[in-house]
Amino acid sequence: MIVRKKSRLFLVVMLLGYNSINAQNIQSSSKGFYKNEMKSLQAAIQKKFYDSASGYYKEVVTPEKNHNLYSYLWPICAMYQAANEIEKVEPKQHLLEPILKIIRDYYDPAPPAPGYASYLMKFKGGDRFYDDNQWIGITSMDAVTRLKNKKYQAVGNEIYKYMMTGYDTVLTGGIYWQENKKISKNTCSNGPGIILALQLYKATKNKAYLDTALLLYNWVNAHLKSPYSLYYDNIDIKNKRIGRAQFSYNTGTMLQSNVYLYECTKDKKYLKEAISIADSSLPYFYGNNKFRDNYWFNAVLLRGYQHLLQYDNDKKYILGFKKCLDNTLQNDKNEQGLFGKTKPRDLVAHGGLLEILARYALLEGKYDLGSMQ
Repeated sequence: MIVRKKSRLFLVVMLLGYNSINAQNIQSSSKGFYKNEMKSLQAAIQKKFYDSASGYYKEVVTPEKNHNLYSYLWPICAMYQAANEIEKVEPKQHLLEPILKIIRDYYDPAPPAPGYASYLMKFKGGDRFYDDNQWIGITSMDAVTRLKNKKYQAVGNEIYKYMMTGYDTVLTGGIYWQENKKISKNTCSNGPGIILALQLYKATKNKAYLDTALLLYNWVNAHLKSPYSLYYDNIDIKNKRIGRAQFSYNTGTMLQSNVYLYECTKDKKYLKEAISIADSSLPYFYGNNKFRDNYWFNAVLLRGYQHLLQYDNDKKYILGFKKCLDNTLQNDKNEQGLFGKTKPRDLVAHGGLLEILARYALLEGKYDLGSMQ
């Protein structure tokens, strides 16, 4: 109890600083700053990571001899979501379909259900991860909402069927992380599963999807929620030990799950919980004005903040996040236009940062975000 009280006191003190942030205290910035940064990074990624001869992306700028020649699936998932967000800013770019075409080359039809392998099938593929597949499903369902195109919903439907093959009642429920090494059940393979199920529920009104979402939601909160409204990484199947690392993307999926549940049920307890998670995450992940973990992890939490803004107009979350983003833009960009001063970061990090910049390009058109800090 003492630890919990100290943790809550720390969060309250940190939040007082964020509550003082408001538009009156911030000088106005010129519109289009983040859009220009987005376009600059997009061009640098295409120049340094994209191999036009093969039509694939590299995982790192210069693969070493022991590296795969091309990227694993996860970084392509990051680029897929970034493409969706860029199209919201510049609809004429038409980026989503070319990325989905690349993703199709990871498609593995093997039983118990078709899904996407961790590596290109023409190079013998790899094991399948439930979360990699869920990220593809989430982006596809985002595209359904934006474009009203049912072909993307078919992708979401297929991935939902695949992810449910990873569910069983070991440890009372939950979805495994990896198909052929069922050693843990993770927030990262259940949180995005909740979101995908709720996206499908919104699109179809089929209650089975809502039931799945609530099943997974209740399981994560019973097993992997911390005492102060953040989320642990995983639970080990064999010894039931909790992996207590707290990553921004795990908190992000559970934050956004609550926003979706509020949309779908109109039950205000979910909105209240979303705000509670946002309040806890802000000082923990962004209290030092530097990103604590991978850019892509933070992009997932930003999705939750941006979604919450539709129902709670307090901009402290996106303004607190913005300080970390501005710090990155000022201090981590290298001469190639990529990020990582001593060694360029990998594709998943750059895909995540590209998504973040696209989201802020959209936000700066709607809100006064202030000057670059």
